[in-house]
Amino acid sequence: MSIEKNTRELDRDIVRDFSARMSYASYLQLPTLLSAQQPVSAPVHHDELLFIIQHQTTELWLKLVLHELRSAAAWLRIDDLGSALKAIARVKHIQKTLTEQWSVLATLTPTEYSQFRSFLGNSSGFQSSQYRAVEFLLGNKNAKMLPVFESDPEAHAMLQEILEAPSIYDEFLGYLKRQGFDVPAALLERDVTQAHEFSADLVPVFKYIYENAADNWGAYEACEELVDLEDNFQLWRFRHLRTVQRTIGMKSGTGGSSGAAFLQKALELTFFPELFAVRTEIGQ
Repeated sequence: MSIEKNTRELDRDIVRDFSARMSYASYLQLPTLLSAQQPVSAPVHHDELLFIIQHQTTELWLKLVLHELRSAAAWLRIDDLGSALKAIARVKHIQKTLTEQWSVLATLTPTEYSQFRSFLGNSSGFQSSQYRAVEFLLGNKNAKMLPVFESDPEAHAMLQEILEAPSIYDEFLGYLKRQGFDVPAALLERDVTQAHEFSADLVPVFKYIYENAADNWGAYEACEELVDLEDNFQLWRFRHLRTVQRTIGMKSGTGGSSGAAFLQKALELTFFPELFAVRTEIGQ
């Protein structure tokens, strides 16, 4: 009885010679990407690679989140709601991936982390310009954050640009006004370099949209997409807090922040407060 080999033959037309062709590795610049993990502990600690890859992959996903949110804001500006919602839907999936990633880092025990933490110096996730840019795009503007990035002109310029541009919420409110909704003029003329503050006068606008969803389906769907976006962001913040607490307890952060206490305060921040406040008013 013959025994089949546990292998498969390659299809005849599979390309094998890449001496003059673009390959998978060259397209993705894998030699550059895979050489970017450079542990600094001495001797090199086994778990530092996990720590580096966790944060590098987060930055890659944040790059895509920024790409999608900036595009969504631009599409809202020209009243292309469908394209904007498609971009936001993609961001929501990325957010789920980012949140789930914390479970990988959470396998790093306090003892393991303490053995290479001192080698990190003052480097900290607090210094992530892309994370800060996402917060700015969603409306949590804070010019006091900019000095942290003065030593990185490119990052500083990006944050300055986003600080001075309307947030995605500002663009959505402008879209609603152009569609005939009674958005308060003060919100459309506000200083966009400041964080959005709750406006009681905006709540009736959303109440009307929610209670007449069938006639305002696009606006209604957009409201719910933004609520999903904030919910996902808060879940990410919470998982970040819990991962920090289980890894370093209440120690200060490497970048000088108060650590878990600082992250706890971030849970009090909101992007779209009226979209949550309106839920109390619906049906009354």
